[in-house]
Amino acid sequence: MQSSAASVAGAASRPVAAHGHEVDPSDLPWVEGHKTLGQVTREIADYPMGRAGMPGAWWWIGLAISATALGIGGVCILYLMFVGIGTLGLSKTIGWGFCITNFVFWVGIGHAGTLISAILYLLRQRWRTSVNRSAEAMTLIAVMCAGLFPLMHMGRPWFFFFLAPYPNTRGSLWMNFRSPLVWDMLAISTYFTVSLVFWYLGLIPDWATMRDRAHGLRKRIYGLLSFGWTGSARHWKHYELVYLILAGIATPLVLSVHSVVSGDFATSLVPGWHATIFPPYFVAGAIFSGFAMVLTLMLVARKTMHFEEYITLRHIDMMTKVMLFTSMAVGLAYLSEFYIAWYSGDRYEQQHFLNRFLGPYGWWAFIMYGCNMGIPQVLWFKAVRRNLLVVFLISLTSNLGMWFERWVIFVSSLQADFLPSSWQFYHPTLIDYGVMLGSFGLFFTMFLLFARFVPMIAIAEIKHEVAHGDPNAHHGEA
Repeated sequence: MQSSAASVAGAASRPVAAHGHEVDPSDLPWVEGHKTLGQVTREIADYPMGRAGMPGAWWWIGLAISATALGIGGVCILYLMFVGIGTLGLSKTIGWGFCITNFVFWVGIGHAGTLISAILYLLRQRWRTSVNRSAEAMTLIAVMCAGLFPLMHMGRPWFFFFLAPYPNTRGSLWMNFRSPLVWDMLAISTYFTVSLVFWYLGLIPDWATMRDRAHGLRKRIYGLLSFGWTGSARHWKHYELVYLILAGIATPLVLSVHSVVSGDFATSLVPGWHATIFPPYFVAGAIFSGFAMVLTLMLVARKTMHFEEYITLRHIDMMTKVMLFTSMAVGLAYLSEFYIAWYSGDRYEQQHFLNRFLGPYGWWAFIMYGCNMGIPQVLWFKAVRRNLLVVFLISLTSNLGMWFERWVIFVSSLQADFLPSSWQFYHPTLIDYGVMLGSFGLFFTMFLLFARFVPMIAIAEIKHEVAHGDPNAHHGEA
């Protein structure tokens, strides 16, 4: 995809009404341009079908960069598997470092997809329509990235099947249900499975649309993917029923998955971890970082794929408001942590939070609080929410701040525990950095491939919005 900050900045034009006054995003339609149904099909489906002159040079450059990062990460993972986790910067004191930091970061990134798809669907929020497909794909890819890290952190990833509760011939030898790795295995596998089915179900009508426009081998492939979809009333009736049921199943996962991940820490006695506030705190942070990543990807895709009339300023305005709300929820959790440490009278908790600011990782904490609490507050102003360059930069700083949050929670809590004699500094190794780089390479490689071969916007849902949501819409050809 043709991505650059400059191109995003160029998209920051403000709509102006005929009388010269600026139009408020809330007054704009969800799909601009008075589209016909035929236009919707052509403008969205032509890109993955290779009819829009794509992929362009910038897509290939982006794929080359991300694939290179993925290759570096793959080499580091192989080295880690052959040599052992001693190649990481872990120690007896700090047993959870980069691997678990990145694991929780990627799990959090995946939360926005299910929130946009399931919860907003149940609440009948029309603004989800243009971004739900990409957010769902982002969820699946982020969960794949997250799943790598607990496996590597095991030390012997080839024995990962010991974490799964399946019938076996090992007699009474089962997994240790008290192990956080088992919780993560169950949470991630369930979340990924439900999200995958939910994502693919929404694609079936679009595969059929592309099947009807394709020829030769493409037609056969799309025909297999669409499962014989004809668009009959009977098909739509069953489709909408199953979609509603899956949305109801997926909704609790938004709250449960990251609550389970937070339980990895909250059930311990380590100062800074032993807190009942962690489940809602982690969920709010996950939604905040997830929406930040959705904005980062959508602002680039909006410009490079010419989707300005589908991903409008009104969509961006709604997503920034969700980011502002969750930023305030995360900020409340930050302040509650300090208040509870003071009110508890526990000297170990108090020492931990003093160390968070005054210790060796103090500047990391200032980055975390500044990016997650301070910077997003500018989204209170409409002028900021309409400036796409500023929104793009805020989305980047929010993701940066959420990564630092996980680092501060995990590493600084372990760095100074109950025994001053065991305090030590954590030094990430080149393998730590290489594996993290590889996870970002995997994420962007997969997302670029998704953007190239799958409709990024739900064609059927946009057609429904055009036909029923805009009274001035022109139906035209389907």
